[in-house]
Formats: sequence, structure tokens, C-alpha cells
Amino acid sequence: MNKKVLHISIHIAAWACFLMLPLVFFPRPKESGYFPEQAFNLYFILINIFYIAFYYFNSAVLIPRVLERKKTLAYTIIILCLLIFVGMFPRLYQYFFGDILKIGSAIRSNRPRNFRPPLLSPGSISIFLLVFIFSTGIKVINQWLQSERRSKQIENEKLNTELSFLKAQINPHFLFNTLNNIYSLAADRSELTAPAVMKLSSIMRYVLTEAKNDLVPLEKEIQFISDYIELQKMRSTNKTLVSFTVAGDITGKQVSPLLFLPFIENAFKYGISTRELSPIDILLETENGTLDFRVKNNKHVNSMLKLSANTGIGIQNARRRLQLLYENQYQLNITDESSTYAIHLNMTL
Repeated sequence: MNKKVLHISIHIAAWACFLMLPLVFFPRPKESGYFPEQAFNLYFILINIFYIAFYYFNSAVLIPRVLERKKTLAYTIIILCLLIFVGMFPRLYQYFFGDILKIGSAIRSNRPRNFRPPLLSPGSISIFLLVFIFSTGIKVINQWLQSERRSKQIENEKLNTELSFLKAQINPHFLFNTLNNIYSLAADRSELTAPAVMKLSSIMRYVLTEAKNDLVPLEKEIQFISDYIELQKMRSTNKTLVSFTVAGDITGKQVSPLLFLPFIENAFKYGISTRELSPIDILLETENGTLDFRVKNNKHVNSMLKLSANTGIGIQNARRRLQLLYENQYQLNITDESSTYAIHLNMTL
């Protein structure tokens, strides 16, 4: 159903219930000739038209054009004037139209001959205040909800913009490092140059087609990691010993693309040496809806100097993306010891 139609239907139903109240609370004489519809006289029609008009006048005019513009005194004066008017309405009605209840002798017999309503009717004032509270309360709640939705939309737009920027940072950063690796192979006239180009082609296809999505299948992300590791191994010496282990059921699970790349790239960038053994252990394990990701590598003298001086986007970028995408759903621990560097990421999928 159209939202506008639904909104109108709810208002009509609410006012219908409000107008039926006299059937429940109106005093009924005992004689059989009395019908409830006698309560719905001219006074009833006029006073309820006033209540309905005031409801929409308050919510559509007074609140947005007076109260929200900080004209509190003017708003208060208008409400008080209307309250006094509605309180005096029974007296005014009797003055111009006669007795409010013209329903026979049963009620008239219980009244003095010269009965006059009080100057300010407590019943009319009570109903007016009830309508005022509902009108103001519903308007304030609707505005608060709209403000919350608007704030949420702005926040989501900011997050999407920042995430897009972070992804844009990853792609050229990753491509630059990979091209440097292939250049090194080509400079050495290595037979691995052609396979490295093919691996890069596969990797870039993933980056261009899948990384633009918010989430990708975990299987594809793991294949991307495998291709990246193979590409890195091509330009490494036999001193570099890489172990990549995948455990658990990865079927049907999704993850943010390129999320693990900065950690693995960091291990290859600062954890390999041409003179010393350089083990790099990578573990990705899923269990009971959680993902456990670990990377551990040795630290070498030459890479420690580069690592301490580096202020690049790698780990900082990964931290920020985790904070934006998996807030309160991840735990990242980095252990930086004298000879080893380890990352442990645990997150809820």
C-alpha cells in the first residue's frame, strides 16, 4: 500500500475512534426512547471540528513555523488563547445557540432551571490538552525519527566515501609493488617473468571486477591470496619459506575484498631476506561463524630499518577498514618482538 494512503487511513481511523467516545461515555437516560445518536448534536460537531483543526494547525503550522523558529513566547501565547477559547466554548455555545443537551426531560430534570455551563469547562480543557499533547508529541517524535534517518544516511554516505577512498588507495599501491616485483624478474631475465605477468593479470581481474563490491565470496578472496603469494614467491629466493594454510568450511561465507592483503604484503615487504631464512606463516581458519587470520614473519636488520621509517597506508588502511566495516565484530592484535612480527585477526563473518 502507498505510504501516503496508509498515513491517511491511520489518521481517519484514529479520528473515528475519537469521535465514537460519546457512545461510551455520554450519559444515557433510562427511558427507551433515547438513542445514542442524540449526543451527536451541533455542539458535538463544532467542538470536534475545532479539536481536529487544532491538531493539524499545531503540527503543520505552529510547531514548524513558530516553535522551531525559537518563538517560544508567541507559541505559548497562541496555545493559551486557544485553550481559553475552548474552555469558554460551552458558555459561548449556550449564549448563541441555546442548551447544549437537548435530549428530553430526563437530563433537564436534574438541572436547575437557569443552568449555565462554567466559565471555563474542565472537560473541554482536558480534551484540548490531550489533543495538544498528542499533536506535539507525534510531531516531535516524527521529526526526531527523520533527523535520525538523515544522520544515518549522512553517516553511511561518509562511510561509503571513505571506504571507496581506502579501496582506491589499495589498488594503485598494490599494483605499484607488484610491477616492481615483475620488473625485478624481467631485469634478471628470469623465465618466471611470463608466468608472473599471467598471475598479475588474474589478480588485477579480481581487483577490477570483485573488489568494487562490498562483500565477496571467501573462496574468491582465498584464491586471490594464493595467486598473490605465488607471484611473490616467484621473485623470492630459496631462503623464503611460505606456508599458507586454509582450515574450516569456507563455503557460503563472505568477506570484504582485499581485507587481508595489507597484512600479507607487509610480511613479504619486511619479512624476507636474501641471506637469512625467512619463514612466513599464514593461517586462515573459519569456525562457528568466526574467521581467524594469522600472519607471522621474521624481522631482519635491513627490513627493521624500513619498517620503523615507513608511514605508508598498509596496516593503517587495514585498521581503518576493519573499524568501518566490522565495528565491535573484530579483534586485531599485533605482536612486534625483537625478531618476529605477528598479526592475529579474529572477526565475526
